Amino acid sequence: MQRVAISRRRRVTGIISISVFVWSLLPSPVAFAQSPSTFKQDLALWAPVFMTVKLPKSFYAYMEVNPRFFDLDDGGDIGQLLLRPAAGYQLTEKLSIWQGYAWVGNFNVPHTPPQSSFFEENRIYQQANYVHKFQSWNTLSRFRLEERWIEGAAGTAVRLRLMWRGLYPLPIAPEWAFATYDEVFINLNTVEGRRGPEAGFDQNRFFIGINRTFSKRFNMDFGYQNQLGNVRSIPDLANTMNHTILFNFFINL
Repeated sequence: MQRVAISRRRRVTGIISISVFVWSLLPSPVAFAQSPSTFKQDLALWAPVFMTVKLPKSFYAYMEVNPRFFDLDDGGDIGQLLLRPAAGYQLTEKLSIWQGYAWVGNFNVPHTPPQSSFFEENRIYQQANYVHKFQSWNTLSRFRLEERWIEGAAGTAVRLRLMWRGLYPLPIAPEWAFATYDEVFINLNTVEGRRGPEAGFDQNRFFIGINRTFSKRFNMDFGYQNQLGNVRSIPDLANTMNHTILFNFFINL
């Protein structure tokens, strides 16, 4: 009986923790209230595939293929394609470091001739991952620094990304888990040019959904991502929001 009571308390504590965490991350309607003429919203679908390969002597290889579709409420078009390879090294049981490259193709961009509807971006990035188990939560804290070369921007843009991700396995079905993450993007400098970013807040991504583990080599997320952004050409701090249907596919070899 005592074990049953303890198990029930743990479940209740987990549910309360999830509720409090989600509530704390929801954007405040007061903080981000914008006029209808400047605040832009869109419906999107993202379906990235993340593959991690374990190599000898604590090294890892990584590859990400990330197609993103926008304007789903108006037929839908591919908006971006990201290809992101990287190499990593496991420093400790919990800490790993990474060096990577990303190519970003931007499609169907609103333009005025003779400008093109396509432009590309190249990045290199440095990253540190820290995994930790907190009570029943499996967590990942990720620090990423990006150096970006954007077509139409006159210089190197530097951006900081901080992410926290949590998985809470369901006691009645451990192969299923509640999944959530929040990632904030901050531009560290201003770059001139029509597509150059401005120093300060760039965007925030908040995800809530479920994770299903099919085997030790494959699992996936499914859920909703809210992407709150700051487009330089539009006034106000937060002026765009993408409501995204998100599938994350994780392959571990």
